[in-house]
Amino acid sequence: MNVINLSKGKKCYFASDFHLGLYPYEKSKLREKIIVRWLDEIKDDVEHLFLLGDIFDFWYEYRKVAPRGFVRFLGKLAELSDKGIQIYYFTGNHDVWVFDYLPNELNLNLYRTNQLFIINEKKFLIGHGDGLYAGDLGYRFLKACFTNRILQFLFSRLHPNLAFTIGQTWSKHSRLAKGVAEAFLGEDKEHQIIFAKNYLLRENIDFFVFGHRHIPMDISLNNHTRLINTGEWIHSNSYAFFDGQQMKLEFYNKTY
Repeated sequence: MNVINLSKGKKCYFASDFHLGLYPYEKSKLREKIIVRWLDEIKDDVEHLFLLGDIFDFWYEYRKVAPRGFVRFLGKLAELSDKGIQIYYFTGNHDVWVFDYLPNELNLNLYRTNQLFIINEKKFLIGHGDGLYAGDLGYRFLKACFTNRILQFLFSRLHPNLAFTIGQTWSKHSRLAKGVAEAFLGEDKEHQIIFAKNYLLRENIDFFVFGHRHIPMDISLNNHTRLINTGEWIHSNSYAFFDGQQMKLEFYNKTY
């Protein structure tokens, strides 16, 4: 179990679903600048930064080749890391192919599954938040393909120009690129809420913190447990922070 004790006056920040590189690319670059401004504003306040997946809309690393772009964002993460800020990166379904480049360059902690953290004596279950519903067989099959080592090896045999064209073309025709916003389905149908309630039957948790659904959520599950979904940065620019005692969901409303 990961244990974090916050220094006085410092906070944990949580954000997800930046989808940098999403078509149209002009909006993505503007979104990147807004995110960098937000990171710059919290750099003296944050001690632990949790990035909960789908930070990039498409990311694939070759052994000696990494995606072009995102230099402002990656440079800001490098600055934060060099200041001693701990960065925890959870892969999502769009950036599942983060391998060793970002961990080595940015000294970040990489996770591919939900992780338990104790932060100032509060228990957190943290992850991207996808694949929590066992009955979603189509999604689970697709993710199994994406994480299969043999299929990854075969995809890596493609020339990077072709590989990135395939990935970006798929991204370009996604619901996100078309501007479709997610709708809240209700507590009895949202997979993350159902998962959290079932999890509480076997273990007490103070905070479940997920991304993926693109809906900022702060749901009370019982007298002491809350589920926080950090939302996304395409429409809402939402994030969460924990100051050692209180957990809050906030919105960054500044423009560039």
